[in-house]
Amino acid sequence: MKLQDIQPLSFPGYDDGAPIVIAGPCSAETEEQTLDAARALSSIGVKIFRAGIWKPRTMPGGFEGVGDRGLPWLQTVKRETGMLVATEVATIDHVKAALDAGIDILWMGARTSTNPFAMQEIADMLRGHNEVTVLVKNPLNPDLDLWLGALQRIMGAGITRIGAVHRGFSSAGEHIYRNNPQWHIPFELRRLAPGMTILCDPSHIGGKRKYVESLSQIALDTGFDGLMIESHCHPDQALSDSAQQVTPQDLGAILRRLVVRSGAPIEDELDLLRQQIDDCDHELLAVLARRMSVSREIGRFKRAHNLRVVQPQRYQDMIAARLDEAEQLGLQTDFTQRVMQAIHEESVRQQLSL
Repeated sequence: MKLQDIQPLSFPGYDDGAPIVIAGPCSAETEEQTLDAARALSSIGVKIFRAGIWKPRTMPGGFEGVGDRGLPWLQTVKRETGMLVATEVATIDHVKAALDAGIDILWMGARTSTNPFAMQEIADMLRGHNEVTVLVKNPLNPDLDLWLGALQRIMGAGITRIGAVHRGFSSAGEHIYRNNPQWHIPFELRRLAPGMTILCDPSHIGGKRKYVESLSQIALDTGFDGLMIESHCHPDQALSDSAQQVTPQDLGAILRRLVVRSGAPIEDELDLLRQQIDDCDHELLAVLARRMSVSREIGRFKRAHNLRVVQPQRYQDMIAARLDEAEQLGLQTDFTQRVMQAIHEESVRQQLSL
């Protein structure tokens, strides 16, 4: 099977073309917490429940999931509510345990899809299990080929129920969102695999619950097939990703407000280019915020050592160097000079305000 041959996923309750919604807590923490969330989400019409059983964390020592003992909780969710259940797998042991427990949907997280060795081992373990649905999140870094490679490894194992999840891309420094959306990358995936179900994960892109609704609307407006959203009955008490989870009640309100527009997904070249402009603007603002943070540190150093805030020779050298660099990049000299002067003036203001 080739990428262009992948067919859309169908799930009970979403056969009428309505956006697919997969929701649940970042982590299954206790049986009671898991079931409470599932019951509440089922009551607002969510048909697919997600919960992390194994949680790969960046730093050791944090909550890393309850492990295998949480799988019976998902079985109970499935039995009591009729919802399909989904969890993340990162190793072949996870895959085997989840398959043995009858988990309906497995997804590979960004850390796993980044690792071709891990993806191949998981693909080999999945061989012959055509009944399971497999979702692959985008890798940590904005590398479409790496994402395609992860999907192709799963396809190579004969899995036909396959989809992708866009959760944005990790980046250093301060940003508006937790993960940079770089929307043009999933749009290019759509072009290469027009029939593939592609979901958006606004929880991980935004990193804060206040962004979930707006990012969800952007996703629906740009042709995503559905959403994967983290929802916890008491998000502030969650053991992982507390800032980005919404309550089931709030999620119900968000879903009611979302507008599902008719017509084909937006694939016009101008719209794709505009999305790239938006991505660039997010990056520019994040870089400017980081630069001002460094300027404030410089200001503190100057004050501590009784140095002048403005040092003319340093300013002249900086401007000259930036103009030379701008010329090599094809930017107009006068434009670059105006931009750098404005940035320098704000840096001086930041230092004087300390």
